[in-house]
Amino acid sequence: MSTKTRISWCDATWNPTTGCTKVSPGCKNCYAERVAKRLQAMGQPHYANGFKLTLHGDALLLPLRWKKPQRIFVDSMSDLFHEDVPLQFIQRAFDVMRSAARHQFQILTKRSDRVFLVDPEIDAFGWPANVWMGVSVENADYAERIDNLREIHAAHRFLSLEPLLGPLPDLHLEGIDWVIVGGESGPGRREVDIAWIEGIVAQCHAQGIPVFVKQDSALRPGHQGRLSDELFGTKELPALGEEASCTA
Repeated sequence: MSTKTRISWCDATWNPTTGCTKVSPGCKNCYAERVAKRLQAMGQPHYANGFKLTLHGDALLLPLRWKKPQRIFVDSMSDLFHEDVPLQFIQRAFDVMRSAARHQFQILTKRSDRVFLVDPEIDAFGWPANVWMGVSVENADYAERIDNLREIHAAHRFLSLEPLLGPLPDLHLEGIDWVIVGGESGPGRREVDIAWIEGIVAQCHAQGIPVFVKQDSALRPGHQGRLSDELFGTKELPALGEEASCTA
């Protein structure tokens, strides 16, 4: 399954799995859970199980059919590294990403311990150069996810500090290539302190790391709100690399 997307840091989404379970406070108001339940009610066949983790083998080969190079968010409606996703299925997804070298794939997880655990299995075949591996960190209690990410053999690593629920004053960004930061959007959103965002941007600049300030807290994503034009305008996305000229 794939859709064009309004997610501002990618062009399309690819969901070889759907559904997930909550692991930390950042999951409380999960947008994917709301969307999955709505699609289930609409009779969308891939969401017959609602937000229960489901593997979709029929979706695995979709990126090979897309000829135009794209930035693709992998499992926007799930977590590829969920503990119930078999290693073999993860490997099959990585095989597709290796073959679809013209695209740039961006994977996010809160399960950095699982990524660290299966890293040797993925690295045995080589982490694809067109895969950006990222972890979500909502507050300082989960900063160890960054340490796990730093230890894996991914070609590119990034952070999603969203929904930002607390300050992150001591970011160690060695080995990190890109940072996204933003407040929470949607119903029940929790307010972000703009000083938290400003502190993260300052640390990224000091350490020479590109940072994309996505949004203030708001009902809909991408809201500027209290963010200054200068802060909100910080938008540096990773470019599609030379592999974008390849074909599969």
